[in-house]
Amino acid sequence: MANRVDDDGRPMRTGTWVTASAHIITAVVGSGVLSLAWAITQLGWVAGPVTLIIFSLITLFTSTLLADAYRHPDPVTGQRNYTYMDAVRAHLGGLKVRLCGLAQYANLVGVTVGYTITASMCMASVRRKKCLHAEDNCHVSTTIYMIIFGSIQLILCQVPNFHKLSWISILAAVMSITYSFIGLGLSVAKVAAGAQLNEGAEATTTWPTVSEAHRLWKVFQAIGNIAFAYAYSTVLIEIQDTLKSSPAENKTMKRASFVGISTTTIFYLLCGCVGYAAFGEDAPGDLLSGFHQPLWLLNVANVSVTIHLIGAYQVFAQPIFSLVESSCRQRWPEVKFVTTDHQITIPFLGGTGFHVNCFRLVWRSAYVIVTTVLAMLLPFFNVFLALIGAASFWPLTVYFPIEMYIARAKLPKFSFSWMGLQALSLACLLVSLVAAAGSVEGLIQSLKVYHPFKN
Repeated sequence: MANRVDDDGRPMRTGTWVTASAHIITAVVGSGVLSLAWAITQLGWVAGPVTLIIFSLITLFTSTLLADAYRHPDPVTGQRNYTYMDAVRAHLGGLKVRLCGLAQYANLVGVTVGYTITASMCMASVRRKKCLHAEDNCHVSTTIYMIIFGSIQLILCQVPNFHKLSWISILAAVMSITYSFIGLGLSVAKVAAGAQLNEGAEATTTWPTVSEAHRLWKVFQAIGNIAFAYAYSTVLIEIQDTLKSSPAENKTMKRASFVGISTTTIFYLLCGCVGYAAFGEDAPGDLLSGFHQPLWLLNVANVSVTIHLIGAYQVFAQPIFSLVESSCRQRWPEVKFVTTDHQITIPFLGGTGFHVNCFRLVWRSAYVIVTTVLAMLLPFFNVFLALIGAASFWPLTVYFPIEMYIARAKLPKFSFSWMGLQALSLACLLVSLVAAAGSVEGLIQSLKVYHPFKN
């Protein structure tokens, strides 16, 4: 038994930098990649790629700081922190723990709602493009596809914890690479045909006939989209908690972060810039929606997005499940409904058993149903993603990692390092505020013409 448990008495962790990189790519290369051509369009040829690179460097830097917060006080031999909130509690304590929890779990809920919206759009797109090719003017609603996506999550959400999700993340990572390459390839083909290249090149100096204020709001919203595209700090500690302890978890996690963020940034630059070159000022909010041929390839891409988001939903939902279930077990340890697992034998699988917990079954199912209904009520793709990205980027990706590093390193106030880190934090706060403002304005405009359940 001693060989099968870690230093904290929990089952032996077996994760490596490969599985952690897969988790990161699954979390990062999500629906955000599809909106980047639109974001680059709003920012232009120079500012767009530069903004992407800056966000990637900031995320990589703060992820390195956050990886050292998994154990406390020593990043190699200290006590484990199983969640982001645990890390903040160990390093900072007090009110900041509650603020971290509010920011983190509100973000996680928002991401799962956003992924439900995006997956339903991709499934509906398969049907919609079939109608277009058949010259049938059929109406395709995303509501039924949100229900289908939610039904799949009802089953997958019963996977007990993060440690059992490696195969889902690896499959999802492969799917993300697949649809990214398809979108990139179709954009390259469109550029090669010379359809929009000139128009795209002129877009850095020539804008559509819209008001300056409207243009500015779109720029702010584009910044929010890019911030969302790098949102994975909320699950970094949880991913790190799947890693085996040799080599040290922080060392493995830093390597995985470098591989994951470098890979996704290359995809982002290619998809965003080539998509902008292909469509110019007409770049759609969802890159794949701008193409209509070849039908089979677009269907493969949309199905790949859907499969990827099925896995990504679980990556972001598992920390929520873990928080609620561990809290309930601590509060009601004598209630068997909460604490007891029942083993069920699955037929035709060689007598394989599956552990079912009644509370987990009810609570997780209720969560999936609620997020599905919220997605039906707020089916706004770009605006919703931008708002989530703007609201979570500064506190979770920048502020708390920096504050924990300052506390751990005991940096004196007003020292050169302290002032540099605080300047970075302040700059990112301002970016998050303007991005949030643009997203809220876009949400208000969308609500003016919106009818519930008739998306």
